[in-house]
Amino acid sequence: MRATPRSARRSTGSAEWRRLARAALAEDRVDRDVTSASVVPAGARASARITAQAPGVVSGVAFAATVAEVAGLSARTRVADGDRVRAGTLVLELRGPARALLGAERTILNAVMHLSGIATATAATRRAVGSAGPEVWGTRKTHLGLRDLEKDAIRHGGGRPHRRDLSDGILVKTNHLALVPLPVAVGRAKSRARGRRVQVEVRSLADAVAALDAGADSLLIDNASPAEATRIVRGLTRAGRRRGVHIELSGGITPANAAAYRRTGADAISLGALTHSAPALPFHLTVVPRRR
Repeated sequence: MRATPRSARRSTGSAEWRRLARAALAEDRVDRDVTSASVVPAGARASARITAQAPGVVSGVAFAATVAEVAGLSARTRVADGDRVRAGTLVLELRGPARALLGAERTILNAVMHLSGIATATAATRRAVGSAGPEVWGTRKTHLGLRDLEKDAIRHGGGRPHRRDLSDGILVKTNHLALVPLPVAVGRAKSRARGRRVQVEVRSLADAVAALDAGADSLLIDNASPAEATRIVRGLTRAGRRRGVHIELSGGITPANAAAYRRTGADAISLGALTHSAPALPFHLTVVPRRR
């Protein structure tokens, strides 16, 4: 049976998105863009087109529109987050004061490039494992302040966000077990689970059996090669311990090697690389002067 981790809490253009937009614009000191203030007349207006420079899955377009609006621009989205695009696809149109547009350019592009990179990497990983393979999950290895946007990007790429934060699920890791014996840790966790599955991190078949004997509902097999993961899953099956146990694989899995884990028998693979190391999808912003 597959687990159903809670989705990321979405901030749909909302006060939270506007707060993030203001912080991002302030970080780049767009109010003190000395170049634009020196070169561009104060009353000049302009429009701009943002286009994809490579094929991929877009994410962050709606948030980028929010950034533009906070900067004093009007924005028109031409694609939806989660859409596949080709090189040259128009994704966003902007118009307004030229100085504001030039000041916000990098912030807007940073958002859509970074988040689309995550969505594209997630989609590529899903293709690599195939429809019959494990689900593709994200992790909490996110950039500070961008967690909800990055987890939305995983969803846009067809993956599962997994735990949004530490309140979303119980995972007893090896560092917990360095302080508390396994049976005690699992017993305490189950007494406070309130309907949550109790997951235990394991690294061998013996660890997995011990965790299940202690009452674990789910296993996280950590840092196992495809062959090692397969041995553990098959060992549990032979021992009659696989039924009803959700198995997640994590540690060292990347979009590049994910295909090797498709036949391990696990229910899910979780990849920190989707958020901390996905390459940006390139986009270009072209400014067009406008008459006043």
